[in-house]
Amino acid sequence: MSKKRFSNDVNIRNKKARYEYEFIDTYVAGLVLKGTEIKSIKEGKASLQEAYCYVGKGEMFIKGMHVSVYEQGTVYNHDPLREKKLLLNKSEIEKIETKSQEKGLTLIPLRLFVNARGYAKIEIALAKGKKIHDKRGSIKEKDVKRELERNNY
Repeated sequence: MSKKRFSNDVNIRNKKARYEYEFIDTYVAGLVLKGTEIKSIKEGKASLQEAYCYVGKGEMFIKGMHVSVYEQGTVYNHDPLREKKLLLNKSEIEKIETKSQEKGLTLIPLRLFVNARGYAKIEIALAKGKKIHDKRGSIKEKDVKRELERNNY
């Protein structure tokens, strides 16, 4: 059975986010993409590791999200680190903007996926950075869970 080149079950995660941040609120937003960007995303060639979101002029943007250049693209190919606009309701953007003004809160992308209709969506979270002792707690929790799974088998 041959693997399809473009897949609608894309699920790209920001694995460091759970370790580095404590989530307060999550939102799902659409993305404004170019043709070659959606093709690269459907091939699973994107990364959220260095990405962050911000609100400017009543609109929300994501910066630092890397979408690899589409190999079959021509001179019209996209810039891999292009700033992308996020699609949210105006009321949601205003709510996020007021919350993100609080000290220590930031907007980070958690997951990039393609929904059933073929649209690229991104799950973003309003988050607060963890302290070192909080990170140790996360590591311990993960180790305990792994140990329990090992003992169950």
